[in-house]
Amino acid sequence: MSSYSNLVSVEWLNENLQRTNIVIIDCRFELGKPTWGREQFLLEHIPNSHYFDLEQDLSGAKQEHGGRHPLPDISLFVQKLERVGIGPEKLVIAYDDQGGAMASRLWWLLKYLGHEEVKVLDGGFSAWKKAGYPLSQEIIEPQPNSFTAQLQEDRVLSMAEVKNRVMDTECVIVDSRAKERYLGEQEDIDPVAGHIPGAIQEFWKDRLDSEGFWKTKGEQEQLLQKYVKASNKELVVYCGSGVTACVNVMAFEELGLKPKLYVGSWSDWCSYTENPVEKKTDKAW
Repeated sequence: MSSYSNLVSVEWLNENLQRTNIVIIDCRFELGKPTWGREQFLLEHIPNSHYFDLEQDLSGAKQEHGGRHPLPDISLFVQKLERVGIGPEKLVIAYDDQGGAMASRLWWLLKYLGHEEVKVLDGGFSAWKKAGYPLSQEIIEPQPNSFTAQLQEDRVLSMAEVKNRVMDTECVIVDSRAKERYLGEQEDIDPVAGHIPGAIQEFWKDRLDSEGFWKTKGEQEQLLQKYVKASNKELVVYCGSGVTACVNVMAFEELGLKPKLYVGSWSDWCSYTENPVEKKTDKAW
């Protein structure tokens, strides 16, 4: 299947496309173009797929605080899972065309709800299409299922909990955004530039190679070795809004670590005017 426990290859999915215990979810989405993902899904998608929208399905309504992509209402999300046939016996395969960022959000949400059987398609839709595998425009009729959420609260931290850990030497806070946003040199999305004081920058796209596939397990181990060596410390991961950070969360988990996600992330942190902000500091660690 894959050397990674949370990834599947396009070859594997093609060979197992007709298995009745698999539910495939298309998570394509482009920030700033809220209808793009669904339009692409209607144009063409992997056969037997259902579509989940980042902002309509994988996130809740935006409030004053909570970030740009807060957690969805759990009861509504569970209903959505049940409608497309996701239940305890199903293996969920999530894909996107954004380096796995949106698919990893669904991966994390399902893990948070206690559903372990979920994997991300390595290389995403582009790799599937490039391989010449079948495409479809058919909207399949799902077979409803029953899903019971068992929230894994040890996977998530609130803003207050993160704030209590700022500068705590027993906690490592990881910022998954690009360096220019981390340093506060460029901020086109959120109203405040900078990062949480003491955070270390670890760009989520560094998990991928030049063709959009995950780097090998050995490469990841080498790149993330410092975190493995500090496995006795608490690991907290955030990004702009709790989406792309899920790629790093998955990578850390592949290496045997147990990171916690700050779901609200920077967009939540900077919504509190009293919260400290650090800029121009590239913390070496």
